[in-house]
Amino acid sequence: MDALIIAAGFGSRLAELSPSKPLTPVCGVPLIEIGVRQAMLAGVTRVVVVTGHQAEMLEAFLAELSLRAGIEIVPVRLKDWSTPNGHSVIAGATRCEGNYLLMMADHMFEADILERLLHEGGTDRGVTLAIDERLDNPLVDPEDATWVRTDDRGFITAIGKSIAPYNAVDCGAFLATPELSEAIRAAIVAGRPGSLSDGMQILADKGRAATMDIDDAWWLDVDDPRAHALAEDMAPWHLAPTFAALSRVD
Repeated sequence: MDALIIAAGFGSRLAELSPSKPLTPVCGVPLIEIGVRQAMLAGVTRVVVVTGHQAEMLEAFLAELSLRAGIEIVPVRLKDWSTPNGHSVIAGATRCEGNYLLMMADHMFEADILERLLHEGGTDRGVTLAIDERLDNPLVDPEDATWVRTDDRGFITAIGKSIAPYNAVDCGAFLATPELSEAIRAAIVAGRPGSLSDGMQILADKGRAATMDIDDAWWLDVDDPRAHALAEDMAPWHLAPTFAALSRVD
């Protein structure tokens, strides 16, 4: 299966640490490399990365990483990287074969989250989103989180940064089908900006947006200096298989 990693944005809140958010190091390893290696450990055999801000720098690193890690990495450059993240999904999905694991370049996950997610597909859904039902998780930034409301089946009824009420938070990892990019396109045609959440809401309205609760597993959105400091402290423990793979290969 392919993985699609969104890495096009500016990342203004991490700009003081690195000129490129995906290349921001955590314990000496760029975020994008951690994401690629996490996807590999989950069972992904090819990675598509949507680039934008500092594209040439990032794409040069990806070419080197592809050789070093032994996996095909396909860069897809987004001309206008200031557009909402759904535009990156549309661009990258054109290079994915069938269903794909969708990840954000600045998110980290314990190994079993992504591995479990790869087995969550079904004919009753167009997308499955990893969610965290621990609303008091201290690692979640409530000012930046995307919130989710689900029904009794665990399917999404509403998703967004300002919805209320909600019962979970979006973890930033999806098992996507071609329906997701089609839904984002439909949202744009309908006058929406074209965020990933816009497309997710369209699928939710059709009863096609499922979820997978990560239970007590660890994840982190490395979006600002506070989160980066947490990642430096916690990632080696929670991502031990990823860092072990790095030591064996490199």
